[in-house]
Amino acid sequence: MRFAAIADIHGNSDALEAVLADIVAQRITDIVNLGDVASGPLQARRTIELLMPRGIVTVRGNHDRYLTELTPEAMGSWERDVHAELDTAHLDWLRALPPTQVWRDDVFLCHATPDDDNRYWLEAVHPDGTVAMASLAAIEARAAGIAQPLMLCGHSHLPRAVRLSDGRLIVNPGSVGCPGYRDVAPVPHVVQTGTPDACYAIIERSEASWQVTFRHVPYDSARMVALARARGRQAWVDALATGWVAPA
Repeated sequence: MRFAAIADIHGNSDALEAVLADIVAQRITDIVNLGDVASGPLQARRTIELLMPRGIVTVRGNHDRYLTELTPEAMGSWERDVHAELDTAHLDWLRALPPTQVWRDDVFLCHATPDDDNRYWLEAVHPDGTVAMASLAAIEARAAGIAQPLMLCGHSHLPRAVRLSDGRLIVNPGSVGCPGYRDVAPVPHVVQTGTPDACYAIIERSEASWQVTFRHVPYDSARMVALARARGRQAWVDALATGWVAPA
């Protein structure tokens, strides 16, 4: 089995197109998508329309849920930026996404953690806002009850693979379209990858174990930067152009 894992596109259709082209160049036909498809100040409609006809196995992210469960008045800025661009077909497609899924018997898919779509699995946020790798004990506790040898998650936008003490593997492929952001929960913090490239992972099962290759795909982000700037989203401008988020 050899496939690509993508996550956290966040409406960046140009990054998605670059990643899809790279996947084709790697002669890969199977793709799984770990959610957060559309929210952000970019091109939600175009992004969904790139995905819908491809039939890619996709689970729902927390921002997909916000787009379909909240009223526009209750939405955060990432959803308000794009909700009006989506019609009923786009929202119905997002609404139908499952929160988790087992794919081909051996692969467990979720957006963040198995029971919470808005909680980091492989990272911990400390009281001073520092984002660091979570402890193995905390990571393994969240994997309790999952029988599959390979677990995939997104949400933090940080490419990472963690081998558990029982041999199971958890992989976050990184973010296709949003290489850095600010958040306020559980305390204010910044996540940044340090590269503007679009990220995804290629995962292959050998006789002995699963092997992971992280791909960083350069693309011209100028159009997406201009869209973020036009909507007054400076943190997005910084991240899309550089991979870093300037201090607030």
